[in-house]
Amino acid sequence: MKHVYLKTFALVMLVFCQQVLADSDNLKHSVLNDIKKAQSTLNSTQANIAKQQAQLAKKIFNKQQSLQQLRQQAAVNRRLADEDSLSLEQLQTRLATWQQQQQYQINVLNQFTRQHNLATATSSDQSALLSQVLEQIKQQEVALYPQFKQQSIVLNNGELSQASTLKVGPVTWFSTSTPKLMGLANEDQQANTLKVALVQSTSTDNPLNTSLQQGGVGNMALTFDPTLTQLITSQAQQESPLEHLKKGGLWAIPIILFACFALTIALLKAVQLLRLSKIKMHSQLQLQTLFNENNSSAFLGMQQQLFNLTLASEKGQVRDDQLFNQLIHDKHKLDNFIGAIAITAAVAPLLGLLGTVSGMIETFKMMTLFGSGDPEVVSGGIAQALITTELGLVVAIPALVLNALLSRKAKAYYSQLEAFSLQLSQLEQGEPRV
Repeated sequence: MKHVYLKTFALVMLVFCQQVLADSDNLKHSVLNDIKKAQSTLNSTQANIAKQQAQLAKKIFNKQQSLQQLRQQAAVNRRLADEDSLSLEQLQTRLATWQQQQQYQINVLNQFTRQHNLATATSSDQSALLSQVLEQIKQQEVALYPQFKQQSIVLNNGELSQASTLKVGPVTWFSTSTPKLMGLANEDQQANTLKVALVQSTSTDNPLNTSLQQGGVGNMALTFDPTLTQLITSQAQQESPLEHLKKGGLWAIPIILFACFALTIALLKAVQLLRLSKIKMHSQLQLQTLFNENNSSAFLGMQQQLFNLTLASEKGQVRDDQLFNQLIHDKHKLDNFIGAIAITAAVAPLLGLLGTVSGMIETFKMMTLFGSGDPEVVSGGIAQALITTELGLVVAIPALVLNALLSRKAKAYYSQLEAFSLQLSQLEQGEPRV
């Protein structure tokens, strides 16, 4: 019986637990449903609140605008009421104040136009002046935010090509597709055209093409001219030596011929003096020994000739005359044609001065025909006229140096020959020679 009771109790407890679990699941579902309903109610309430807030904000904004307009209207009405109550003297004072303000504004605009090289205006054309100022401000805005433009550009070979340009201040970059070029350009104010100043790239792989493909300026690594086109202008004016000589005109030809003549003489004389045999100096006793032995092989060149004359002559006036004549001959040989170099050094600057005078005459003729209003006519003519003077000095200075060096070398060698001849004149006659 006891076991039967236990089984019945266990069965009852099992049924009770299942009932409790079923009730808890129903309670859980009920709570979840309540939460969802509350969340939905909260969302709808928040949406209504937000909608009402937007409507209230719009109403507040409209009220504020209306209030501001009412204030402005009240200020205008108050000013009109004040003006109705003003006396004639007060109206005149206010008119004078307004005129001063107008004059101050005109002065400020005139100062702005002078700073930017615009035409000044008076109070009668203040609107035109204001339009010029606005146009200048617009140009400055374009300069601050540069954009690509399509323009015609003159290439180095004179051809006209379409290019994409980018201008930042006075510096202008260009990029052409035919031919493929990229670099810096100069703007010709008189002809209102762009000219190629410096080519930096000859391929499609350049920063300008990359920026054009990307559709904007972007981040570009471009070569910038810190001298603001002055360096490019100076490089454009550089010329080859041949072009520089051509500007010298007709008088540059004789100067160049004199330069070639002096250079040829200097080279020949330098070779001649360098190939001279070295003077061997001996004591009087050694010379007497060589003289007694008839050993003329100990000397070379001019020194050997002097020694042979001494061997062939007796001591006395005859030997001295022969030695003197030989020295005169050697001196003439050493100094021969050196004077031509000195003549070149003296004539070249005179020819240069003559060319300068001729060039100045031509410059004054041009000034007479076309006037002196264009400074390039005067400065260009003077620059070309001075080329011959420059060329003459360039020829004369080296010619003077070469003349001095060669003359010094010749004089030094001749002095050694004189000293050797003096020793030879003192030699005593030895044993009779057959």
